[in-house]
Amino acid sequence: MARRTGRRYHRSIRARLPLGVVILLAIVLAAWRVYQEQDAAITPAPLAEGVYRVDRVIDGDTLVVDEGARVRLIGSDTPETVKPNWPVERWGPEATAFTKEFVSGGEVRLEFDGDRQDNYGRTLAYVWVDHRMLNEELIRAGLARARTGFNYSRAMKTRFRRAEDEAQAARRGIWSDSKGTTP
Repeated sequence: MARRTGRRYHRSIRARLPLGVVILLAIVLAAWRVYQEQDAAITPAPLAEGVYRVDRVIDGDTLVVDEGARVRLIGSDTPETVKPNWPVERWGPEATAFTKEFVSGGEVRLEFDGDRQDNYGRTLAYVWVDHRMLNEELIRAGLARARTGFNYSRAMKTRFRRAEDEAQAARRGIWSDSKGTTP
């Protein structure tokens, strides 16, 4: 009799094992589907070139426009102010204040060139108010560095380098000390 009990026990584990695996797979698949639906819900549709209302300024080189789309300035890199686990960098608050003042009218025009998104899912754009480009004006004011190692037009890279040269020569903002560093 002991032998029969052992076989029954052995058979019942075999019978339950596939059912347990099936249930586990169903749970994993259901969780994956919910994750994908949430991810799709928070990923905004690509922006078209045009005029947008500014919802808020995150920092000197990033803002949020209509319906929560994050926009990162092409070719312009301001000192950090809100990066997690990172200190506020010198000239960062001034760059943020400059951007807030620049877009204070509430509307900007976005133009695109090269890559449309960065590694963080932000839309890459030139941000215009009337006939002035925020990307270039931040660099000219010495509140941003020109970043020319990315995929955008050669003409704009040249324009940004000239603005940076002007800021350096005038020793504005980040270029006001001898090394142009932000501790």
